[in-house]
Amino acid sequence: MYSTSEQRSLVDLSKKYLTEDVFDNQISDLRKILVFHEWKYSIQNDPVISDFEYDSLFRKLEVLEGNNPSLITSDSPTQRVSNELTEDLPSVEHLVPMLSLGNSYNADDLNDFDTQIKKLVNLPEDVDIEYVVEPKFDGGSIALVYENNQFIRGATRGNGTMGEEMTANARTMPSVPLRANFEKYNIKKVELRGEVVIRKDLFEKMNKKRAVEGLTLFANPRNTASGGLRVKDPKDAAKRNLVAFVYQIGVALDTEGNNVLKNQTTHDESIELLGSLGFKIPTIEKKVCRNIQEAIDFCIGWEAKREGYDYEIDGMVVKVNSLELQDKCGFTNHHPRWAIAFKFKAKQASTKLIDVEYQIGKIGSVTPVAKLEPVALAGVTISSVSLHNADFISSKDLRLGDTVLVERAGDVIPYIVKPMDDLRDGSEHKIIFPTHCPSCNNILTRAKNEAAWRCDNVTACQAQVVQRMIFHVSKDAMDIDGFGKSYVERFYEEGWLKDFGDIYNLDYEKISELEGFGERSASKLKLAIEKAKKNPIHRVLHSLSIHHLGKKVSKLLAAEIKKVQDLQNWTEENFTEIKDIGPKVADNVIAFFSKEENITLLNKMESFGVNMFQTENDIPKAIVADALLSGKTILFTGTLTHMGRKEAQRRAEELGAKNISAVSSNLNILVAGEKAGSKLKKATALGTVEILTEQDFIDLLSS
Repeated sequence: MYSTSEQRSLVDLSKKYLTEDVFDNQISDLRKILVFHEWKYSIQNDPVISDFEYDSLFRKLEVLEGNNPSLITSDSPTQRVSNELTEDLPSVEHLVPMLSLGNSYNADDLNDFDTQIKKLVNLPEDVDIEYVVEPKFDGGSIALVYENNQFIRGATRGNGTMGEEMTANARTMPSVPLRANFEKYNIKKVELRGEVVIRKDLFEKMNKKRAVEGLTLFANPRNTASGGLRVKDPKDAAKRNLVAFVYQIGVALDTEGNNVLKNQTTHDESIELLGSLGFKIPTIEKKVCRNIQEAIDFCIGWEAKREGYDYEIDGMVVKVNSLELQDKCGFTNHHPRWAIAFKFKAKQASTKLIDVEYQIGKIGSVTPVAKLEPVALAGVTISSVSLHNADFISSKDLRLGDTVLVERAGDVIPYIVKPMDDLRDGSEHKIIFPTHCPSCNNILTRAKNEAAWRCDNVTACQAQVVQRMIFHVSKDAMDIDGFGKSYVERFYEEGWLKDFGDIYNLDYEKISELEGFGERSASKLKLAIEKAKKNPIHRVLHSLSIHHLGKKVSKLLAAEIKKVQDLQNWTEENFTEIKDIGPKVADNVIAFFSKEENITLLNKMESFGVNMFQTENDIPKAIVADALLSGKTILFTGTLTHMGRKEAQRRAEELGAKNISAVSSNLNILVAGEKAGSKLKKATALGTVEILTEQDFIDLLSS
């Protein structure tokens, strides 16, 4: 990012400004100096001045900007940490989905991955594919958006499609440049993927300080980093010494909206590009490997030295280096086909297997769950572990009363490695998998080539009905705010819920009379349900719990139909003509829509006001360059009396505006509601921000 001569010059200038007064006309130079030292400290891990000297330069900049508020810029180092609390963490949509990764645990898994890649891209088995191997950091995933070289938004991963906006907290990290010269590469707008972590030694230092102060200790670096993204006070986030590694360009667009990423040929090139712009990237921790064996060796090598690394990593990520081959491989609904995680062996502990309970899922699959004597493992207490299916129990030869070895796969998911045979004393009992559904006593069946035993009593099995409704109201499906598992179970017990349709025809007066509810709770629930009725139909489709019909395919179908019920007339050919929809999904959807009771259910939902028609949100979005507020940034402050904050932000986005969370020179419009405070004062002082009342904004919407 900086040449040797540039670095020398900035160091010399630093020494000069440390010993001399700094004047208004030198404010730009002072900012450049501080940005350089942030880069040396946070990106290069090679500071050239002391913390005291950095703080001295920083205070000089604060004084200059305090005397000249009009000279404050959004990318100034002083603007990293906001003085205001974050009111909430609104949901924002990622420019492209943040998918998960498939997992591997040994060399055989990686060789199988290599074989599959060659099949996908039609290459002979004896041809080598080049891979990039990078650390799989164990922290909190983020997406960073830059537009016109300015950092405009940070968000958590969330559910992969929607995340929580945490721009103010992201700005506190010196490893997140507030400005980066993307226009050098003809990039107007870009979304980056990254992981926020904490250095191990700094984590220990934080906990020692908290112990002295009598505060609760942080459990582990991973949770501390992830939690730091969501704190309300940016000052708290700044205290956690968060570091953001970027590892991928999600999307990069030029001024015309074209994908500039296609100008790159390899993934490694794109990462090095980010490094040249001042981002923290894995350098010594990554390697371009000529073939899968070299990738395997690099992964195993890092597993051996994992503990000595500065940051927590739970594996390595193996990616096809060629962007052209990545494109040919494509994606599943869950993960990219061109990348896989190599998981390190997890930390382990032993405990007793006390009992096995059997849970019935929304599509009737029976999952055995081991109940364990509670055991502390990697910062959490484990008392329940999934046993997956009957074959898993049989292959492990697990017995009730066994002492079992437990690990956290990827340091996250509890997993039983094996029973400890040598500790058996004869009191152990064989685990008998049920032949009948634990909920409705229906005989369980097992489809050919499937591991799961299922209950086929779809409509009358209480457990299935309840699980489907729990999923239906969840954030991933209809997203009925506040309508959680406990509500579904309670209302079902009361006899108010028999199917999805009943959710939209509840008696709110009766709900208000239930113990623990009241009129306010009932009213909030009613508002949430009424809002959900207006959902786009891709949410409706996903909420029906049709086997293999995930979010991605639901969106693909929603874009092709005018009404949900239209699918009852579709043939397999109609489905498979759509890219990424195969015959298995087609068969399952056809089977659902061929049953009269399901059509009756959909009609019932519609009669209670649930939208069944395609909306604008079901149609793939196109970039609208001539929207009323296109290219403008907007911020809402104070109390809005005519609409909620989230509704106002949504309406602003519909007009092409970008919502931001802090007042700076990057802000174009501030909408000030009642009791607007410091943000209004700051925006007024800048003199470049258009100040609107709530009524002005409403008038704008109708213009």
